[in-house]
Amino acid sequence: MRLGLDAVGFAARAIKSGDGDLLIAGGVESMSRAPFVMAKATAAFQRQAEIFDTTLGWRFVNPLMHQTFGTDSMPETAENVAELLNISRADQDAFALRSQQRTARAQQNGILAQEIVPVLVPGKKGTVTEVSVDEHPRADTTLAQLAALKAPFRKNGVVTAGNASGVNDGAAALIIASEQMALAQGLVPRTRIVAMATAGVEPRLMGLGPVPATRKVLERAGSVLTRWM
Repeated sequence: MRLGLDAVGFAARAIKSGDGDLLIAGGVESMSRAPFVMAKATAAFQRQAEIFDTTLGWRFVNPLMHQTFGTDSMPETAENVAELLNISRADQDAFALRSQQRTARAQQNGILAQEIVPVLVPGKKGTVTEVSVDEHPRADTTLAQLAALKAPFRKNGVVTAGNASGVNDGAAALIIASEQMALAQGLVPRTRIVAMATAGVEPRLMGLGPVPATRKVLERAGSVLTRWM
């Protein structure tokens, strides 16, 4: 969750500047509740009203921005990046399968359980369901299943419901503290925030944003990419 990472950055900067010493930073995503929105009319007495599905795309489309940069939806921007970098459908599906397999192994080995707080969901007739694993991963996914899915966003496209990020709900939170406060509270630090960076790219190629951002943060941290591979 990008906004969750932004919150972590804000907390780290607040601690560094002396505005705090122990903060909780996090983010929430509720894509299943993303609304349909209808923008105001652009001219007096205009009767045509456009409705936008905000799950995958823009919330309020500025006509001038649409003319200048385009307002491609998330999967359309992925198609743009794939076309630019010659990423094939086979590459997409293979990468997605590997992600599913790695997640399944992590769940089976209990690695992710340490980071998940179970949620109790009330149901009908007084039943209560405990949700303690992420809903998106499918351990039984096969390459044949992924290859059989249609690419709905572009003719001869490579992005499908199987190799794209899912529509999910979730939340995450971290305790960010100064070293002194962590020691005072008996907390064992699990990591250290060394540097942060963001970068802007052309909206229709937004999937490339991590590339310049990674270069920038490595430079600030005095590190190199090979150290983290």
